[in-house]
Amino acid sequence: MYAPTGVLKMQLSLKQWIAMALMTTTLITGCGVSADAAGPDTNAPSAAQASIVDLQPPEAITVFDELDTGPIPGSAREAMLNAPSLSVQIPTALPEPDFGWRPPPYPPPWALTPWDHFFLGRPIPSNEVNWPNAQYRYGSTLLGIEDLHTGIDISAARYTKVVAVGPGEVIWAGYGLYRGVEDPSDPYGLAVAIRHDFGYKNQQLFSVYAHLGSVEVWRGQRVEMGDVLGTVGETGDASGPHLHFEVRLGENRYFSTRNPELWIVPPEGWGVLAGRLENTYNRLMFEQLLQITSLLDGQSWNVWSYADEATLHPDTHYNENFAISDLPAGPYEVEINFAGHTYTAQFYLEPGQVNYIEFHGRNGFIVDAVPRPLE
Repeated sequence: MYAPTGVLKMQLSLKQWIAMALMTTTLITGCGVSADAAGPDTNAPSAAQASIVDLQPPEAITVFDELDTGPIPGSAREAMLNAPSLSVQIPTALPEPDFGWRPPPYPPPWALTPWDHFFLGRPIPSNEVNWPNAQYRYGSTLLGIEDLHTGIDISAARYTKVVAVGPGEVIWAGYGLYRGVEDPSDPYGLAVAIRHDFGYKNQQLFSVYAHLGSVEVWRGQRVEMGDVLGTVGETGDASGPHLHFEVRLGENRYFSTRNPELWIVPPEGWGVLAGRLENTYNRLMFEQLLQITSLLDGQSWNVWSYADEATLHPDTHYNENFAISDLPAGPYEVEINFAGHTYTAQFYLEPGQVNYIEFHGRNGFIVDAVPRPLE
């Protein structure tokens, strides 16, 4: 047993190690939006403006609305040359696998279980980098040095085409998405928001595409999955070219995001791992590192649990505080350092679905855990 003072000393040393890593890592693309300036969104639809269904295929749903379909200020414009940027440094623990490719994704909508909702395609075509940045996932603050991340970043090259992840109507195109008014200094930069023709559990679904280099659609325009919306850029608060992608549920607001890795279809033969990391007393562990290693080839991935932020919203069924997509199916070992000890467990990741595990402090992992849905 470790005395309480020894445990505290070990935890502080780990924090110091991570802080040192933060100072020595290289710059990557990143973005952050502060909640302090978020204002009301005037474009959020009422319940009467869209047809909402529960787990119904998007192609079976239609929506009728009365918006002007002509171009508006802020749409179909090129990026401003003096767009602000923000440098971001990230923590590193283990080198991430660099597959450099992905199998083609499953056809959306895709759900092998009643609780999964892979309704959305990928916002970058399959022949490009179209997977999340491993170090700055949904719910991260980069251990407190950045604003809360309410989406995922996809590090595609500048000028790469950005496409709609599902059918719907463009409800924003241009600068100013953050507050809902035209604003060239908006942290999202050039952005597009789509209200989709379908929802989930009687709530409307939205998708957001930010830091674009150019926008090729206008407000009120109808789009289908795969239609080009614009190109990858670095407008707004971005430290390099990338796409910031969000999923919003219920309202088109900064405060209504969900983890996109639970909504975009995984590559064929690959799956998603989600779960809850708690201490011995069933309290959530914030920005806790979890390491995942393939027992087939030794490749390792890192994922951090969500930050302590009320802005975040876990899935109603999984009630998770971490999620990582794009893991090849197969046997894995998970590892976590807690209170001076290393805990490990092994599990098999099934393809095409969300796999769920839990960690409970000194009680260790539960790899066949049953999710505890939100009430």
